[in-house]
Order: sequence, then structure tokens, then C-alpha cells
Amino acid sequence: MTDLILDILNNGKRLDKRGLLDYRKIEIESGISPKSADGSARVKIGDTEVVAGVKLEIGEPFPDTPDEGSLMVNVELLPLASPEFESGPPNIDAIELSRVIDRGIRESGSIDVEKLCIEPGKKIWMVFIEVSRVKTQTILYV
Repeated sequence: MTDLILDILNNGKRLDKRGLLDYRKIEIESGISPKSADGSARVKIGDTEVVAGVKLEIGEPFPDTPDEGSLMVNVELLPLASPEFESGPPNIDAIELSRVIDRGIRESGSIDVEKLCIEPGKKIWMVFIEVSRVKTQTILYV
């Protein structure tokens, strides 16, 4: 493995023939699931593909946050994306990725949960974000 890495560095090319500082092609497509989600997108970076959908529902607030809407993130790592992913309940990686995405959204302030309140103590918007990794590129990190 060391010889392979040294060869890549000496030639200035990765295994996929990109230069060491070249990016993979990035594609973003929105509105891919209009029947099953209120908003959706597919992002491809090289051969890695991630699909996300957002659904909105009206619900009741949690007792400790009567004037805030709710935000829930779920990540699914599909077995067809990688032999490392297994079907069944979410594994620890999917759970941790869900937490990181949730924290990133909340701490960035990109969604103001107070604006998701319709009627304090009675009605709120509930935002469900579903993320699936559907295809994974094998990456050699150097």
C-alpha cells in the first residue's frame, strides 16, 4: 500500500486520473421526489450520491418548547451503497451522522424553529429531513 501511495504522489495523479488538487464533478438536482416529499434533492460528488427529502406536518409542540417547531433528521445508509452498510435498524454511523446534520442545521440558524410555531402551546410545523446515501465511491485517501 505504501508503494501505491508513493507512486500516486510521485506522479501527481490519483487512481481515477485526477490531479492531486482536482475536485470531483459535483451535480445538484432539486425536486426529485415531488410526490413523496415537500422538498427534495440529489447531490452527486464523483460516484458518491446522496438523496435528501423534507416533509412538513402540523403537530403539537413539546411541553418544554411550546413556542418552537420541531426538527428531526434521519439518515439511512443503504446496503446497495456500500458492503459496509447493512439493512435493519440504523447503525451507530447513521445515528451519529443524523446528530451531526441536526446540530449543523440548528447551530447555523438556517431554520428558525420559533418561526415554525403556528399557535404557541397548540400548533407547530414539524420538519422531517430524511437523508439516504444511495451510492458510494471507493476513495483512497492520501
